[in-house]
Formats: sequence, structure tokens, C-alpha cells
Amino acid sequence: LAMGRVAAAGALLAALLMLGAPPAAGAERVFQEMVQSECHFINGTERVRFVKRFIYNREQYVHFDSDLGHFVGDTPYGEEVARYWNSDPEWMEHRRAAVDRHCRHNYELSTPFLVERRGERRADPSQSLSPSPGRLLCSVMDFYPAHIQVRWFQGEQELSEHVVATDVVPNGDWTYQLLVLLETPPQNGLTYTCQVEHVSLEHPLSQHREMLLDTTRSKMLTGIGGFVLGFVFLVLGLGVWGIPHLQGSSVLRLLGVLGIPGFSPLQDLSFSQITPH
Repeated sequence: LAMGRVAAAGALLAALLMLGAPPAAGAERVFQEMVQSECHFINGTERVRFVKRFIYNREQYVHFDSDLGHFVGDTPYGEEVARYWNSDPEWMEHRRAAVDRHCRHNYELSTPFLVERRGERRADPSQSLSPSPGRLLCSVMDFYPAHIQVRWFQGEQELSEHVVATDVVPNGDWTYQLLVLLETPPQNGLTYTCQVEHVSLEHPLSQHREMLLDTTRSKMLTGIGGFVLGFVFLVLGLGVWGIPHLQGSSVLRLLGVLGIPGFSPLQDLSFSQITPH
């Protein structure tokens, strides 16, 4: 194995010399040699392909493909290197074993952290109204992987305008969060829906918000009307019982100012004094 590595190093040095790299240190020009290893998995480790590429100054000149079982030259010089390496049985055995030594071994180590976490759902999205009027905020928390689609609907119609979303933000524990804001005045009697689609979900998640602004306003007006009516009856009661400091004309003027039908602030009426026996 050591002899094969020495031979490989010698071949790479020869490649650099033939491609024009100066052997002297401190040369002004920069030359880059890159080796890239790839593992391709189909259905887990049922089928694994190992590819090792040798690249000089952004040009691949030779590569090893485990499906072929030998090196293949990509340039005229790469063909010479491939013939040289393919003629070394010890070196070729080491390359072919990389499928198990490098790919399958690393797959078993990384599966608990990568493959098994793909599409894992940590929590359902939560939706809340912002304090400002005319805005609805949908918060989607603790999802993985990062790709996600969040849409707003008004009834059955998707809202594409006035929708503002933050970037997908990592939480630091492999999960992410996203905020999507709908900036439009909600209309009375309509239902707004935040819908989330993610690879971890069998079906989209939806949360609904029904706007009942008319009901709220009517309750407020009813409360105000009740207060005014109670105040009017209080004033009338005081006038009937003949409070000395509250003249009937004052009562009628107050009723006229309040706009009670049938009463005018210009009318005057006297209440008789009731003397207790």
C-alpha cells in the first residue's frame, strides 16, 4: 500500500510538471490541485457508488468510479495517469474498498444525525393576532428541514398580496422558525386561514381566524345605550321626587340636549312640590 501511495504521489508530481507548474518555491503564479470524493446512495446502502475526482486548475483530468472498478482518464495526460494507477493491483484494491471503508461506514455514522432527522416535525404552527389593527401573524416554529411553504387564505381564495415573511431562522438545534404576516384590514364575517405545507406532514396544517367585528361593535353600542338610558331614568326619578335643587326645567333641558324624542331644550314644565304628611 505504501508503494502505491508513493507511486501516486510521483504521478501527481509528474502531472504538475507536465502541466506547467513551477517546482520552485515562491513562484508568483498559483496552481491548484483538488481531490474530490463523492458517495452516492440509492435506497440507503442497498446500492452505493464511490467516485473520486482529480482536478487541476478547475479541469478534471482523471477519476475513479466504483461502478466501473478502475480509473478513467478525462484528458490525454489523465489517460496516462489512469493506465499507471490501474496497473497497480494493491492501489486498485485500496480504491475499490473505499465503497465500504468510506461511504458505507460514514453513512452508518451520520444516519442518526441526518437521514433520520429529515422531515422531523417538532411542533404544530401557532397563529396569533398582532396588537396592531389590520394585521394577522402566523408563527411556524420548530420544523426540520428548512424548506417550508406558508400561505394565507381569505375563505377559499389565496392571498398573494400584502403578505410579508421573514427569512427561515435556525433555532440552533437543527430546527427552524418562520413568521408570515398578513397586512390587510380583515373584513367582517370572513375567515382567514394560515396553511402550512412541509415534508414532515401527511396533510397541510391549517389554523383559522374568523373576524366578528360587527358583533363586537354592536355589543359596544348596546352598552353605551344602556348607560345613557339609565342616566335618563335617574334624572327623571330625581325630578319626580322633587329634589329642591333640581328644577323640572333643568330636567327637560337635559333631555332635549341628549336628543330624547318629544322633549325640547326650550320647553319648560313645573313640577308640584309634594309635601309629606
